[in-house]
Amino acid sequence: MFEVTVAIPVRDGGELFGRTLTALAAQTVAHELVVCDSGSTDGSVALALAHGARVVEIAPHEFTHGGTRNLLMAAAGGAHVALLTQDSEPADPRWLERLLGGFQLGGDVALVYGPYRPRPDAGPAVRIELERWFGSLSPDGTPTVERLDERERDSLPVATLIGRRGFFTDANACVARAAWERAPFRDVAYAEDRVLAIDVLRAGYAKAYVPAAAVVHSHDYTPSEHLRRCFDEWRGLREVYGWREPASPVYLARQLRGELAWTRRELLRDGADRGRRRATLLAVTRHHVVRLAGAVLGSRADRLAPATRRRLSLEGRAGFEPLAPLDPARP
Repeated sequence: MFEVTVAIPVRDGGELFGRTLTALAAQTVAHELVVCDSGSTDGSVALALAHGARVVEIAPHEFTHGGTRNLLMAAAGGAHVALLTQDSEPADPRWLERLLGGFQLGGDVALVYGPYRPRPDAGPAVRIELERWFGSLSPDGTPTVERLDERERDSLPVATLIGRRGFFTDANACVARAAWERAPFRDVAYAEDRVLAIDVLRAGYAKAYVPAAAVVHSHDYTPSEHLRRCFDEWRGLREVYGWREPASPVYLARQLRGELAWTRRELLRDGADRGRRRATLLAVTRHHVVRLAGAVLGSRADRLAPATRRRLSLEGRAGFEPLAPLDPARP
């Protein structure tokens, strides 16, 4: 019996799934491996079996972000279950060891997560965005713990948990089974990890961020894919937190100027030459213009027709599903 299980949903994981499995085989902590495959045709099932995984198979139409992860949690034998996506590659052999160490930060810690590192071939805008966001979660690089006090658990508006306090990602995480049994994943269309964090915090548990427990995980989308991905992200923020991105030109210009100013300072600090500065600033400009457009559209998804939502969604999702019951303080 293993103390910890690593659980991964997969569908046609390809080469990146193989890299993830290879990195898991090198971990310093012995673990059970459970994979849920939802209709792969590229040999992902055989690859998982060759790496010693126990494979649960479901039909493609049965996959949901929250429901499939509950299936993985139920199939896992460990008291702690580490969660990855098929293209989240542990960055070093101590990844799992460091995640498990996060539970030692407090007796109430139920969720532990780590950062994403950009792939070696990631574009500069993607690299900067990931490094800036995950760096902001712990500016000094030490583990952090977030919890709600007893009064906040019942009265704190869910919108106040947007950002660092409520952030959680199940592309690089570990969940205590006992907490999951009290607050399982909700069977939601998107942002199931954010919803889990809210429910777990409100159940009286804490979550920990461990900067050293990193995975290699990034995507270089085309501009169209990036717009649609951001649409999905901000529709999720609207559904979960009720957040609507301001659309005033002044606000949008201020956001873009802030990103460019931060990037320029970092480039100057690193001694980048003029050519590199110009190319990087242009890439960051394009990236964030598309990101802001997706944010404005996604956080107004409730006002769009289902057919429009489907066209704008990278996942082809037409619906809008607000989670108002999460927050009794909201009307």
